[in-house]
Amino acid sequence: MALKKSDFHFDLPPELIAQQPLVERSASRLLLLDAANETMSDRQLRELPELLRAGDLLVFNDTRVLPARLFGRKESGGAVEILIERVTGTHEATAQLGVSKKPKEGAAILLADGSQARVLGRDGEFFRLRFESPEPLEKLLLKLGRMPLPPYIERAPDDLDSERYQTVFAREPGAVAAPTAGLHFDEALLDRLAARGIESAHITLHVGAGTFQPMRAEKLDDHTMHREWLNVGAELVDKVHRTRARGGRVIAVGTTVVRALESASRDGVLEPFAGETQIFIFPGYRFTSIDGLLTNFHLPESTLLMLVSALAGRDFILDAYRHAVEQRYRFFSYGDAMLIWPGEAGSREWGTGNG
Repeated sequence: MALKKSDFHFDLPPELIAQQPLVERSASRLLLLDAANETMSDRQLRELPELLRAGDLLVFNDTRVLPARLFGRKESGGAVEILIERVTGTHEATAQLGVSKKPKEGAAILLADGSQARVLGRDGEFFRLRFESPEPLEKLLLKLGRMPLPPYIERAPDDLDSERYQTVFAREPGAVAAPTAGLHFDEALLDRLAARGIESAHITLHVGAGTFQPMRAEKLDDHTMHREWLNVGAELVDKVHRTRARGGRVIAVGTTVVRALESASRDGVLEPFAGETQIFIFPGYRFTSIDGLLTNFHLPESTLLMLVSALAGRDFILDAYRHAVEQRYRFFSYGDAMLIWPGEAGSREWGTGNG
């Protein structure tokens, strides 16, 4: 049976979309899912060290979010909002443009410091821009940019977002959206995990603004994923192999980690890899790199909801989401989390995923 995006719809009251982070990162609620037995229980994220075992390995995404939202004006005076999608060079990027009339190739966008961004052309739905500034683009963003909060957070970013829409272990600049499962971890929680013998490791996947784009194709087979750059290093690969050899479990912290590890798995074997991925994981996909997933709650009909459905089974995941709505969990980037232990149902449910 061909899967459709409408197969992944659920009703979400708007008031459950978290607009602000909690005072403490690790104060979130946690929905614990055992897909093999189709059971769920309401827990607290602070309980995570007790829900894991000594010898388990948590894999985090250490990408750092750039202040990727800029404001400028066309030469005619019209306002332009620039949301960087990907930094592609020292002075170049692809971006979404919020503007009344789309600029043509060669047009200039004037920025607040007197520099300008030149439109080089199109890259699908995005614009290719060259920033004509003496400073590298990353420095320009630090000076002029604002944190790119997701579109479902209906307020302007403030100073708190500069800290809280960033993981405490962020170190590799390049993302324009946070790997949100990692936002729940503070230094105290990481210390408690380490004290219990739970190890950690990092990959890098620079999350692009394309992660928020709605799927336009109705059939999943017709959808093309956006590209994202990742790096799975040799040290991480070695830690994963050693964890498996001693009987430990590999738990991905966030769907970006899943996409990175599965992209780096060739014929089911995890190997070092740096490059782009367009992997699209949906029910029928057979995972080879992870034994569990900690993730936030995702948008209806989104590719991320399809990924977790591939891991735990669509019907069970949608039941869990209905439970989360009934229990008033907080949704999306600043919301609560779920810890998923997978079962066989997800890999048997439909067709095949693609990469």
